[in-house]
Amino acid sequence: MTSGDHTGRPTAPSTTTTPATPDERRGARDGSRHDRPRDLRMNGPSTGGRRTERTPAADGPRVEAVEATVHTVPTDVPEADGTLAWDATTLVLVRVRSGAVTGLGWTYGAPAVAQVVREQLAGLVRGGSAWDVPAANEAMSRAVRNSGRPGLIACAISAVDIALWDLKARLLELPLVSLLGAAREDVPVYGSGGFTRYGREQQDSQLRSWVEESGIPRVKIKIGESRGAAEERDRARVTRARASVGAGTELYADANGAYSRKQSVRVAAHLDAEGVTWFEEPVSSDDTDGLAQVRAAVAPDVAAGEYGWTTHSFRQLIEAGAVDCLQADATRCGGITVWLRAAALAEANGLEISGHCAPHVHAHAAASVPNLRHLEWFHDHVRIEEQLFGDTLDPGGGTLRPGEQGGAPGLGLELRAYEARRSRTG
Repeated sequence: MTSGDHTGRPTAPSTTTTPATPDERRGARDGSRHDRPRDLRMNGPSTGGRRTERTPAADGPRVEAVEATVHTVPTDVPEADGTLAWDATTLVLVRVRSGAVTGLGWTYGAPAVAQVVREQLAGLVRGGSAWDVPAANEAMSRAVRNSGRPGLIACAISAVDIALWDLKARLLELPLVSLLGAAREDVPVYGSGGFTRYGREQQDSQLRSWVEESGIPRVKIKIGESRGAAEERDRARVTRARASVGAGTELYADANGAYSRKQSVRVAAHLDAEGVTWFEEPVSSDDTDGLAQVRAAVAPDVAAGEYGWTTHSFRQLIEAGAVDCLQADATRCGGITVWLRAAALAEANGLEISGHCAPHVHAHAAASVPNLRHLEWFHDHVRIEEQLFGDTLDPGGGTLRPGEQGGAPGLGLELRAYEARRSRTG
């Protein structure tokens, strides 16, 4: 379960820097933090990357530039889960600039995401207020109606939204968690990897490194190999995982939608016998009725939501009774703006939320919600984020403490220019 303040009272993240004076902030961002525009309206969707007509901001900083680049990083070894195999991961990086300040955002997906940013979204954001991130998010969402928001376009909107939140916090010289308001100091994480292509030694080594070296008390492996065709090997790998981490570590399993409904129930019996408490996407998340049936029949908590593209996706999972814990991915669902709405929706229905992958995107937002269960410290994304960005977070002891990187503003990260150039593929 989660750690931090369980009283319901927000706890401010600690910082080691002295806050800037109002005059210093004013000089840094060309406008007082209180000089925010009063209105930002959309007069309907636009296409082809043209800006939606809006009431101009009366004062304050504007978004002056939007850029998108593609970066591909090979995996350390070939990887697979229950329904997909890969040997490289692609990150689409978005940079938004206001004056001398640049905000960073990103998503994981196809290179075509960058084209969407350049051709359909950049023109909507340029010239707009740097304060009003939800208005920009809404403008982007409306403009892509006929292009199809789920999938690539949702990822593009997400990356721009994340960059805008980072920009706003940097302009205000605040860690993003301080801008949003903290609900906790510590953000629990779980080590995630255990790919189906791993042999015994590699799986054992990875799990032990999280538990014994990093002190992370929660770990997850992939099951459902070959779309559920290797059920006996799945069972054996779960048993070996439990032997690797010991009885005191929470053990999770993720099938990535590989099983049928009845197969999920059969496998869950073995998971329960091994003390697995989290069963992620036993069936496809598109099969909300199936998830609900499996959830009603098994002991481990059933989780899904990583492919929620809008708030309506999350509502459907909740109304179907499909999950014990809602997952949401800010790099897919519409950015931090929509991730926070998903968290509120979960809370209103008595559920916790878990951040899916991209831990350095989620950490600050996760610290601002009271119903967080944990974040996924995903092997691939951790490798890439630590390669591309400086001042990354430390999961030691099983928690992150966003905002403590010397009180650095925004997400607290700086792009490593050399690594960005070296990995750029588009």
